[in-house]
Amino acid sequence: MRITQSMLASNSLRNLSDSYLKMGKLQNQLSTGKKITKPSDDPVVAMKGMFYRSDLTSVDQYKRNLSELHLWMDNSEAGMDQANSGLQRVRELVIEGQNGTLSPEDRKAIAVEVGQLKQDLVKTANTQVAGRYIYHGTDVMNPPVEQEEPPVVATNITDPTQLKLINNYQVEVSKGVNLKANVNPGNVFSQDLFNVVGDIQTALETNNTSGLDGSLGKLDKVMDTMSAERADLGARSNRLDMVEDRLGQQDILANQVLSDNEDASIEKVIMDMTTQESVHRAALSVGSKIIQPTLMDFLR
Repeated sequence: MRITQSMLASNSLRNLSDSYLKMGKLQNQLSTGKKITKPSDDPVVAMKGMFYRSDLTSVDQYKRNLSELHLWMDNSEAGMDQANSGLQRVRELVIEGQNGTLSPEDRKAIAVEVGQLKQDLVKTANTQVAGRYIYHGTDVMNPPVEQEEPPVVATNITDPTQLKLINNYQVEVSKGVNLKANVNPGNVFSQDLFNVVGDIQTALETNNTSGLDGSLGKLDKVMDTMSAERADLGARSNRLDMVEDRLGQQDILANQVLSDNEDASIEKVIMDMTTQESVHRAALSVGSKIIQPTLMDFLR
């Protein structure tokens, strides 16, 4: 086959064009730090990147769910701690009120403090976080204590069947794994609790010391129920910390896998770029020698 000047020129231009494309690809990798800039560069890398990025998005969402759980549990714990302190103070006042040396006026003064503590319990029971009542299970839009004086809790707390339905505020913390966020409304701010405190207040106001008999036992019972619920919340909070640690590790691994799949090795790209530049200069040099001679050069 006869090799013509135009064939040599065409081949040289095609090779130079390919060299430009390679240098352009390497330049994109250097400027973006990524192996590919579009799926057609490497469909396999692009496909894997979609899956890995999907996993990373899921981990980020679960971490946001953990934040909500922390918010829910931490506020629940703080409210129960405040309520427990209030009940402890009521217990102290009951013992003080049983003192036979006190006058009726003294017991009325104690009753005033018990009344204040009862109001504080009502306000704590109706605590809202981000506009939701945290002590009412899944019924977050309605207050657990519907009437403040005397305190009357919602019927879905006193009814065992309805209580079972609302006592299940779940948040997903990883695929297929849910954690309960709420405390049992029937074990924390129950009608029994407000009845016991209300009876103590009434007995003190009416100077009915016999009415205080047995109140300590009832008070201890509601406090024990609240303490048991608080212990359960603490156990779930510890599990939440463990899940958070695991999600943190998954986040690191997911980012590492995504980086291994998509990020370019800058050292290798620079070496390839340097090599390609040398090849390109050589191709330009050879091409100039092939194309440079013209008819005028022969006639000269």
